[in-house]
Amino acid sequence: MTSDRAQVAGGRRAGPLIVTEDADLLDDLLRLCAAAGAEPQVHHGVPEAKGCWEDAPMVLVGDDAAARCRGATRRRGVMLVGRDQDDPDVWRRAVEIGADCVLRLPDAEGWLVDRIADAAEGVGRQALTVGVIGGRGGAGASTLACALAVTAARAGQRTMLIDGDPLGGGLDVLLGGEQTEGRRWPDFAASKGRVAGGALEESLPRLHELRVLSWDRGDAVVVQPEAMRSVLAAARRRGGVVVVDLPRRIDESMAEALAQVDLGLLVVPAELRAVAAAGRVASMVGMVLQDLRAVVRGPYATGLDERWIAGALRLPLVGELPWEPGLAQAQDGGAPPGSSARGPLAAFCTAFWERALTGEGSVSP
Repeated sequence: MTSDRAQVAGGRRAGPLIVTEDADLLDDLLRLCAAAGAEPQVHHGVPEAKGCWEDAPMVLVGDDAAARCRGATRRRGVMLVGRDQDDPDVWRRAVEIGADCVLRLPDAEGWLVDRIADAAEGVGRQALTVGVIGGRGGAGASTLACALAVTAARAGQRTMLIDGDPLGGGLDVLLGGEQTEGRRWPDFAASKGRVAGGALEESLPRLHELRVLSWDRGDAVVVQPEAMRSVLAAARRRGGVVVVDLPRRIDESMAEALAQVDLGLLVVPAELRAVAAAGRVASMVGMVLQDLRAVVRGPYATGLDERWIAGALRLPLVGELPWEPGLAQAQDGGAPPGSSARGPLAAFCTAFWERALTGEGSVSP
């Protein structure tokens, strides 16, 4: 276990300590660190500076430097790295320096990039991830997703809002930030492998104290399933909360998103055709997402109430999504849903987060 001195400005941890004089191996390790978004320290032997060896989040010792590291303080996170696949003495050297494992490049590159990124970012509690999906078109799912994100950020949670609906017009528009600089989905659509959580967060537009991954105004792009998986995983590693606005049509990419959602909210207008449509959506979503709950939005058709609707859908009821006077006018003026802290929508979202973040079984306001 390393000490808090491994932490650096902005909450980001220091990168790994590399110990080697092998120029070719060093080039490879620096390349892998760059891929993981980490800035390493490089030494030819055990650093003389007090705490440098002990406090580094991980130590990568080249085969050439093992003898020089024999007397170093024993600690976790030491890895012996080299290229010779048939070296009979490698395990003896690993034991002498107390290495956790032996890595041979290039075979172990993918695994090592992931471990370097974990060390650089820190591995803590993953974000509570909430997906919001409409029972039919125009149900108000995007409005609720934005309000949940705005409310969480206002309460001091690290918050990321992810727009998973390419045909929705862009959540940055709902937040009044379509002109704000930052990366959008087309920049990540073909991503392969691991995405660094810190780099993702820093690259996105910052609106109303939260980070937003939305769509641009250009031609439609297809987000590959691997890209969706990598981006969502990176967002979750940063902790706090992640809110995902999901489309009603479930393709392979959306299935990847649903697989990382902890809790789903199905927004259902209180009329019979909407309930019928929501039933089909719930059936599809339920094949991937285990915890799906109903949020009912009025006005109510004759004979319907929120409990009857939740029962008809066989879903737990979160509650009734309140109507907020002047919401449309406020959005036209650049105020996002949930921005009025005393409004009924913000009150609904605040009550939801209070229950969800404490892990209570019911999240009903």
